[in-house]
Amino acid sequence: MTEPATGPRRDAVVAGIHVVVDGPPDAPPLLLVHGSGATAASWSPTIPALAASRRVLAIDLPGCGRSAPAPPYDVPAQADRVAALLDELGATAATVVGHSSGGYVATALAERRADLVGALVLLSTGPAPDAMLPEAAVVRVLMGRPFGPLLWPLRTTGMLRRGIRSVTARPVVVPDGFLAGVRRTRYRDFRQVMDGYAAYLAERSVPDRLTAAGTSPLVIFGDADPRWDPASAHRYEAVPGARLEYLSGVGHVAMLEDPEGVTRLILDAH
Repeated sequence: MTEPATGPRRDAVVAGIHVVVDGPPDAPPLLLVHGSGATAASWSPTIPALAASRRVLAIDLPGCGRSAPAPPYDVPAQADRVAALLDELGATAATVVGHSSGGYVATALAERRADLVGALVLLSTGPAPDAMLPEAAVVRVLMGRPFGPLLWPLRTTGMLRRGIRSVTARPVVVPDGFLAGVRRTRYRDFRQVMDGYAAYLAERSVPDRLTAAGTSPLVIFGDADPRWDPASAHRYEAVPGARLEYLSGVGHVAMLEDPEGVTRLILDAH
């Protein structure tokens, strides 16, 4: 482990994962897991308010952003790496928040290490493959084969901003750190991460997994999400004790579109 420097916000590498640590060291831990193609910087609009009362741990998953490539990227393996990070930091019973496909890593963590998950928050996390909506052309070209590997090194800032904004419903400011982290991720790792998410979701729906694990999540969805059918969020109501909250006029990247609403709901999770 690389020890964090002193100060309110610091960067560290723990169990091979780059992590941004913020907030009081003795405050309840709160883990933020980004979605596919993103990094810890995607949470930056929410971190200052969260860190006022929580020990925030915002990670770059292995193979993403500033975390080194570390295949295999199947979801259980990713969850085990995150568990090793929490163990090393002594962060038990954390509030674990997963955005989009980061919610699959968060769910797998609850399945495999329930002791580490005090509360689970799924933000814009699709429940099953049939809930996915068609992707924008710019996203399909960048992510898919055969053109994805060729275009990946040629991605411009404008192209990345268009890709992010294609899944939002409100005008957003995309943090520069978000774009810089996205550019660090290699296509090979990104594609394997995406394949791991698809396999995990195809094997069993998220509501079924949570029911079997005995985990009651807080599910947050934008009611204008263009990535996942917003109505599909109601499937989580089959999970005993689950709570569903919609954000009005918000798309898929809620922490950029409505950081105040997302922060409020995360802090209210229990």
